[in-house]
Amino acid sequence: MPINKVSRLNILIQILLGMAIFFLLVTLIILCMLPPTATDALIHHLAIPKLWLLNGGFYEIKWSVFSYYPMNVDLLYLIPLYFHNDIIPNFIHMGFGIGTSWLIYWYLKNKFGRVWGLLGVLVFLSTPIVLRMSTVAYVDLGLIFFTTAGILAYLRWRSSDYNENKWLIISAITMGVALGTKYNALVAWFLLALAIIFFYSRDTKKQWPAVKYGVIFFLISFLVFSPWLIKNLILTGNPLFPLFTGFFNTNVNGMATDGNTYSVVSGNTYMGMFKYRAMLYGESFRETLMIPLRFFFQGRDFSDRYFDGVLNPLLIIMVPFAFMNRSFQKDKVFFVLFSVFFILITFFLDELRIRYILPAIPFLSILTVMGIMNILNWSKDKTSPLMYFFTGIVLILLITLGAKNVLYLKNYFQNLQPLKYICNMETKDDYLNRHLKSYAAISYLNKYTPRDARIRLIFLAGRGYYLDRAYEDDSSFGMNVIRDLVAKSNDDKIFQKYLHSLGCTHLLVRKDLLLKYLHDNYSPGEVDRLFKQIRKAAEIIYEANGYVVYKLIPSLN
Repeated sequence: MPINKVSRLNILIQILLGMAIFFLLVTLIILCMLPPTATDALIHHLAIPKLWLLNGGFYEIKWSVFSYYPMNVDLLYLIPLYFHNDIIPNFIHMGFGIGTSWLIYWYLKNKFGRVWGLLGVLVFLSTPIVLRMSTVAYVDLGLIFFTTAGILAYLRWRSSDYNENKWLIISAITMGVALGTKYNALVAWFLLALAIIFFYSRDTKKQWPAVKYGVIFFLISFLVFSPWLIKNLILTGNPLFPLFTGFFNTNVNGMATDGNTYSVVSGNTYMGMFKYRAMLYGESFRETLMIPLRFFFQGRDFSDRYFDGVLNPLLIIMVPFAFMNRSFQKDKVFFVLFSVFFILITFFLDELRIRYILPAIPFLSILTVMGIMNILNWSKDKTSPLMYFFTGIVLILLITLGAKNVLYLKNYFQNLQPLKYICNMETKDDYLNRHLKSYAAISYLNKYTPRDARIRLIFLAGRGYYLDRAYEDDSSFGMNVIRDLVAKSNDDKIFQKYLHSLGCTHLLVRKDLLLKYLHDNYSPGEVDRLFKQIRKAAEIIYEANGYVVYKLIPSLN
């Protein structure tokens, strides 16, 4: 093909890719303008900073295990929350996703050209789990930005034959920031520290310098991470609380880890994952073992069984084709090793959530682009009918799997219906009532209770962000409170004394879960006795959408 035609084709492809990315970003910007409704934002990422602001500054929130997690990105959310703006945090989080896509673009552009860099941006940003995370105030995109930056900086150091030590320092600093963003970064940190020692030793045949550089990387990252470790050490005696609670033998205000599967990140230690999924979902050992692959084919949003997220199979189907030639072999091998080990370690150590393996997605996106490029370069010089057929099959596959991302974005957009809110066709309260059943009761508490009211949440799983009153929960989400109330319901005075000892003026209860818990664990007589005591000690002042607000009656004693 003549050079001028190639140039025009390249420009056309760049324009098309740029338009697709622009459309994607505009859609994400629209979705980011919506009030927060994502679960972890309401429990943790916005709720904890807001509680600090309501309290006038940092204080230990003993009832919330999430308050002990590292919070580098959450601290950024404090600034807009101080000005009563909870939309900007969505954009901050999206910014980390865009930053990660820029790192992918920078890497691929420098290696292969602008077209492939733009394709890498599109592959990454259009991945369904990345789309969803780009519209909520979480921290996962911050985590992958810093881990990606750390790994690419390390590869830059390695490609300089280990002469440009500034890249090692940059890698260590960014990995330290990643550790201070989310505990999941411990896996990436561990893998990268081992890689520095192993590959330096193998490439240079020098062992002690390899150990020296590994120690330098470790110490710099550790120093950047250390403020969060010091905070937890002072508060709990465990610098990594709530991880490794058995090792450090710590307990915060009776807080227990009540989970069912083993998890380094959440600290759960009771039931093995294989046994847990067999009991809960009827999965065989083989089905559970295949979950690292099933992540890419079976993910569903808001489904615990199917990993609460969606990936695109393209991210692993194209990876083998990245090795059709030997260019940049060291980088490709490292990307595969990191991605495989990160996914496997996360699979065995943490709850099964697709967003927990997000640090592997940028590198799988890069490998996917390399695979597409290799197939197209290999087939364009072939003239046999078989090659045309093969190329056609590949293009159909790419279009089909790419359409999956487009369809996901369409459904996600339609589910949220953002234009009603953005175009002032509904108020913020209307939007939140449409998406959060608890919001009506929370809004009532904000409007009709004293500023010094204290709310105890029962079966809300800590979702208290929209409360403008002080509130508390516990690790059992209220089950411990209900258990104690049932146990003390034989005596009026003991019951009321315990209820008032909770230090609250109101209870906010999710009614259906309360009734289910009581039905599953107590006899009808015990349940009737409990509600008789509640009617004596508290009055229902509001009920809507299955949520009940109780006001405690002052004790006569």
